[in-house]
Amino acid sequence: MRKKRVFKKGYKIAGIIIIGLWMVISTGFLIQTFFKTKEVPPEEKEEHSYRAAYHFTAPDHWKNDPQKPVYYEGTYHYYYLYNGDYPDGNGTEWRHSTSKDLVHWKDEGVAIPKYTNENGDPWSGSVVIDKENTAGFGKDAFIAVVTQPSKNGQKQEQFLWYSTDKGKSFKPYSEEPVMKNPGPKDFRDPKIIWDDTRRKWVMTMAEGSKIGFYESDNLKVWRYTSSFSTENLGVLECPDLYRMRADDGTEKWVLGFSANGKAAGKPNTYAYWVGTFNGKEFIPDQQEPEWLDYGFDWYGGVTFEDGQERDKLDKRYGLAWMNNWAYADNTPTMEEDFNGLDSIVREIELKHEGENQYYLSSQPIEALDELSKVSNAYEQIKVNGSKTLELKADAYQLEADISWSDLQHAGFRLRESADKKRHVDVGISSEGNYSFVNRSFTEHPDKSNQYVESIAPFDAYKKKVHLKILVDKTSIEVFVDDGKVAHSNLVFPQPDDKGITLFSEGGKAVFENVRVKHFDSIN
Repeated sequence: MRKKRVFKKGYKIAGIIIIGLWMVISTGFLIQTFFKTKEVPPEEKEEHSYRAAYHFTAPDHWKNDPQKPVYYEGTYHYYYLYNGDYPDGNGTEWRHSTSKDLVHWKDEGVAIPKYTNENGDPWSGSVVIDKENTAGFGKDAFIAVVTQPSKNGQKQEQFLWYSTDKGKSFKPYSEEPVMKNPGPKDFRDPKIIWDDTRRKWVMTMAEGSKIGFYESDNLKVWRYTSSFSTENLGVLECPDLYRMRADDGTEKWVLGFSANGKAAGKPNTYAYWVGTFNGKEFIPDQQEPEWLDYGFDWYGGVTFEDGQERDKLDKRYGLAWMNNWAYADNTPTMEEDFNGLDSIVREIELKHEGENQYYLSSQPIEALDELSKVSNAYEQIKVNGSKTLELKADAYQLEADISWSDLQHAGFRLRESADKKRHVDVGISSEGNYSFVNRSFTEHPDKSNQYVESIAPFDAYKKKVHLKILVDKTSIEVFVDDGKVAHSNLVFPQPDDKGITLFSEGGKAVFENVRVKHFDSIN
C-alpha cells in the first residue's frame, strides 16, 4: 500500500515537475515573444535627402531670385521669388522668411501674392523700411517696388506694394505703375537705397545692357538721372548700388549686377565696379568689371547692411541663388518636391590693392561656427601623390594652408567615393596660374558638360595658398586666400560619397593647419 501510495505520489510529483517545466518553457517563450515584439528593430539605413544641411532651401516647389534682406527690430526679413505651382509654371510671388543670425530661418509664408489683379505675378524688386514716412503709409512701413508684366501689352513696369504689419503681408498701392515702361523690352529688378548724404531715395534699374539711375523723394514719383552701359555681358539683372569704407579708410561706391560674361570668357555671376557716385551718375575707377564669384551657381546676388552695427560702411553681407538658367530645372531634389538653394551668407569687405585699386573680398559668415560642435585637426600633412583622411562627411567647412616648391596641381578631392572614381576636385594649378573647382567626376546638373570646371586667376609665383571650402549635400563653395576669389557650384554626389583626399601632381605639397568643422543641420 505504501509503495502504491509512494508510486502515485511519484507520479504526482513527476506531473508537477512536468507541468512546472512546461510553464517555465511556455513563460519563457511568452516572455521572449513579448520582448521580441517590443524591442526596437535594427536601425534602418537613414533615407537619403538632397535637402541641404545648413543652406537655405525652398520649403517646397521652387525658389529663385533673392530680394535684398532688411533688418527691423532685431530680425532680418528676407523675401524671395517662389512658385508654389512649380513645375507647372504659373508665375512667381514673394515668399517671406525671418532670421536672427542669418543661418537659421523661419518660414513666414507668402507676403506678396501673384495674380491679385491684371498686372500679373510679382518679379524681382526690393523692399525698404520707410523710417521717415516719406511715402505716407506710416513710419517704418515696409515699401516694396516690384516688377510686374502689366496688362499694358505685357510690358515690364514697376508697381508699389506696402506693408503696415512689419512686413508680414503687403497691399498694392495702385493697379497703375509708379514707373511706366519708357520703351525697352527689359525694364526690371528695381533696387532702392536711401542716400543719407543727399536725403533722397536712389534706384538702379536693369535695362538690357545698361543700368538706369533714378531718384525720388517719396518712393512714388521717380526721376531719371543717368545710365551705365556695358558690353559683352548679356542682359543685366538684379542691380546693386552701395557705399563702403575700404580697409585704408577710403569711402567708395560699388555698382554690381548679375551678368553673363560667357561670351567674353568671364563668369555668369555677379559683376561689379568700384568707383564714385555723385547722386546722379556712377563713375567707375576701372573699365573692366571684377567678379564676386567665379563658379557657375551664384546668380541674382544681393548685398545688404549689417543691421546690428552702428557703422554700416565697414562690411556688408551677401547671398545669391545657387543655380544657373542653363540647367535650372535639372535637379534630383524634385524627387522631394523642391527646387531652390541659396548660397551661404557671406561677409563682404572692400580692400585696397595697389594705386587706387579696390576689390571686394568675401568670407563665410562667422555665425556658421555655431553649427559646429565636432572638428578634426591636422597640423601638417606632406603629400606626393595622394593621402586620404580617415574621416567621412557631407556637411562641413574644410580649411588649409598649402605650400610647395615645384608642382603642377594640388588640392582636395571631396565627396569622394570608396573606389576613388567619383569626386569633386578643388585646388590650384601652379603651372596654369589658376584656382579651380572641377565637378566633372561626380553627378552635376549640366548635362551638356559645358559647365564642369570653374577657374579663376591665381598668382602661383608665391607658392602658397589658403583655401576655405564649404561642403554641403548639393554644393561646394570655395574661398581662395582672403576671399577676393570665390567659386560656388552645385553638385549631386551619391549619398555614400563622403571621402576626403589630399592630392598633389607633379611634385610635393605641404598641407598645414588642416581643420574640418562638421556642421549640424538647420532643418
